[in-house]
Amino acid sequence: MEECIFCKIVEGKIPAKKVYEDDRVLVFHDVSPQAPVHVLAIPKQHMENLLEARACDKDLLAHLLKTAAEAAVSLGLSQTGFRIVSNCGPHACQSVPHLHIHILGGGQLSPTMA
Repeated sequence: MEECIFCKIVEGKIPAKKVYEDDRVLVFHDVSPQAPVHVLAIPKQHMENLLEARACDKDLLAHLLKTAAEAAVSLGLSQTGFRIVSNCGPHACQSVPHLHIHILGGGQLSPTMA
């Protein structure tokens, strides 16, 4: 998608501090962190959010979720815990219209923060 900032990151048109990358998924540091560790896991294939996912995307979604967990481990979050969040739509405050999973940790997270 031409105007999508995450697609531009995937294409290398916008730099990102990468944590992990393979042919289907990219994990990189959020530019506006909400926790000591805050990274995003995205599919390289553009889809706006989970509502746009189809049955044929189930392998990609499983890989995305597994990669998010592996990224959390590689960032040292497995011992103390971490939170994953995927906002879906404007009322959930989805700020970028490209499916992404926030991985947050590295300190005590707020119990009121979803």
